[in-house]
Amino acid sequence: MTLISLKTDPQASALRNWKTVGGMTFLSRLAGYARDLAVAYFLGAGYQSDAFYVAFRIPNLLRRLFAEGMLSASFIPVFTERLTNKGSRGAREELSAVFTCLVLVTGLVATIGIVFAPHIVRLFASGFGGETFSLATGLLQMMFPYIVLISVAAVSMGALNSAGHFFAPAIAPVLFNLTFIAALVFFQDRWTDPAVVAALGVLAGGALQTLINLPFLRSRGLFPVFVNFSRHSALLKRIGTLMLPQLFGVAVYNLNIIINTQYASHMDSGTVSYLYFAERLTEFPLGVGAVAIATALLPQLSAQAARGDMEGFRENFGGLLRMTMFITLPALAGLIALGQPICSVLFERGEFTASDAIFSSEALAGYAAGLWAVAGIRVTAPAFFALGDTKTPVRAATVALAVNIVLGYVLGFSLGMKHTGLALASSMSAAVNFVVLLRLLGNRAGGVTGSGFGVWCFKATAAAALAGIVAKASYDPLTGVAPQTAALLVAIAVGALVFAIASKALGIREIEKLTG
Repeated sequence: MTLISLKTDPQASALRNWKTVGGMTFLSRLAGYARDLAVAYFLGAGYQSDAFYVAFRIPNLLRRLFAEGMLSASFIPVFTERLTNKGSRGAREELSAVFTCLVLVTGLVATIGIVFAPHIVRLFASGFGGETFSLATGLLQMMFPYIVLISVAAVSMGALNSAGHFFAPAIAPVLFNLTFIAALVFFQDRWTDPAVVAALGVLAGGALQTLINLPFLRSRGLFPVFVNFSRHSALLKRIGTLMLPQLFGVAVYNLNIIINTQYASHMDSGTVSYLYFAERLTEFPLGVGAVAIATALLPQLSAQAARGDMEGFRENFGGLLRMTMFITLPALAGLIALGQPICSVLFERGEFTASDAIFSSEALAGYAAGLWAVAGIRVTAPAFFALGDTKTPVRAATVALAVNIVLGYVLGFSLGMKHTGLALASSMSAAVNFVVLLRLLGNRAGGVTGSGFGVWCFKATAAAALAGIVAKASYDPLTGVAPQTAALLVAIAVGALVFAIASKALGIREIEKLTG
């Protein structure tokens, strides 16, 4: 099998693929919650967790640069074309060239990172000192090889997605989280600092995440091997030409994270962890909705753009953008309305205190306010990549970066909003980014959102707001007669039911597509 057929109903095909990716992502987010719960339980929200999250964030940023940057902007569109025109045998040799080049580059980066780890930690968290700084440096040196593992995994996932296989790439993050949890639960008492075990769990999980894809590549005749990649200089040059602007764009996006981490390192102890836990909670609906839809969408948009089918391109993008917003908006309302009990139920145990839950929920409200924009970016940016345009998302991200730098300082320090201000600044910069991207995509492709999109957004927002209000109103009385966890689950169920009924009453067709 090479590509999913796009001639019948591309939206339905993408939604079927989204069901696979979204379902596995849902499991991954549950496992991710269990992973964060284990970290919160054993490390708390103090110097150990701050050191771990800063150290882990650095190879994660490089993962986005070398793995996801190549995957989304350049590799999938080019590999899809090669697979279609040359079949598995021809595509395998070119995949091997990309694989060889990527291993060499990321291996060099990891080596340099290990040597200069103290300086890199200073770059990300200049406010760290003493024991926190030393621990973060040691953890970073341990975890730098993760970038090699996850880059190979990302290219393997991209090749399988281009070949129409979504299951193994989607379940790989589940295995990563389960491996991490097992390491921390069974081996945390072997070291004085449990954060060391967490770092080893990252490496073990990355290795398994890489290995799971290999049998499926072999069965499709795409198993990569080391080759003389200089014989494929034209292919690598083309990928590099598409990739360089996206690398800069991802770098701009991640500068936002670096800036927030720098700001947070000069605030109270635990601020880095509050922001991390809040950001992780927003990733749950993003992963199930926007990221999963974008994963299924990019190969289809790339094929439609290659055929010159712009009408199908617009219809496919517009329909899936609405579905993304339809999934995201009620999640946004729920995270804002029930943020404090969510953080309390999920994390408040062990070293993670009630005040930690309150501070994390404040940061969560700031991040959730911009969830719609982040979800929109995750779907809109791949549309530009499918058109071969990697520069426009960079320009939009640069504008958003400037907004975040200014607002992060003003809200976080000048207005004294601390972690909440930093999260809110990120949301506001994401809103600017998405609005600019959507406007420019409309200018280029024409009418990508379809008619009546503004009215549709108003209806969906109203339904989500009503659901959030009712969920909050349901939760408060229940806490007096039921355990907090049960009250929260009932409130979430009530909110979801209200959103479904309101959507049906307002004529929002996405409820029928989703349930169907």
